[in-house]
Amino acid sequence: MLFSKTTFIGIDPSGGRHPFTYAALDKDCQLVAMAAGEVEDMLAFLGGQQATVVAINAPRSPNKGLVRKKLEEQSLTPGHLRGADMRLVEYELREHGISVSPTPSRPETCAAWMQVGFDFYLKLDGTGFKPFPSENATHQWLETHPHAAFCSLLGQLPLPKPTLEGRLQRQLALYEQDIGIKDPMEFFDEITRHRLLKGILPIEYIYTAEELDALVAAYTAFLAACQPGEVVWIGNKQEGQIVLPVSRLKESYS
Repeated sequence: MLFSKTTFIGIDPSGGRHPFTYAALDKDCQLVAMAAGEVEDMLAFLGGQQATVVAINAPRSPNKGLVRKKLEEQSLTPGHLRGADMRLVEYELREHGISVSPTPSRPETCAAWMQVGFDFYLKLDGTGFKPFPSENATHQWLETHPHAAFCSLLGQLPLPKPTLEGRLQRQLALYEQDIGIKDPMEFFDEITRHRLLKGILPIEYIYTAEELDALVAAYTAFLAACQPGEVVWIGNKQEGQIVLPVSRLKESYS
């Protein structure tokens, strides 16, 4: 059930100086909040929502060995199992040409941002969040992946995320989905000869990489709840599924 006051929130756990960046969209897909902070800030913001669907850019837990089992059943030699330490969803995305980080089977060998994510899911469980879709639950979560989401929206591999052109490309991809965010083309309207000579660029028109990752997650949450036919679920329910903001994936992304 979708409640009238539902907020759609994307959360990006980076594990950096500000462990979390979040973006929130309303029922009209307009940006209503964006910030970065600690886990306490994130939980306080979520607790203030009457109803919310939250999309998180992190795996819920380590892999359960499904890829290894799959490859063993195909009777591959042991040498081919070297890259099997990942979740099935990551294996399937790689089959489509979308390179994503593998989630190891042992928590202590997982990347810092993954471990931040594991802990955050546990905190959500403790505050009453349920996995999406859960009938009549006011607070629900789902998992997504920002790089895979932008690949699917663009229909190709995006430009490198840390670069200005990569951020412009991602922001334009989101803006063209009628999300109520800044128009990235205004960046070019504000560039003058003087500004270029002085190295003063209107960066305020462009979101940071972390903000863009949070935005695409929020958009995915919005689609999953409001237009479920416009999202695709990848992976295994017991090990972890990722939701992406398109109705189907291309065979290959390049």
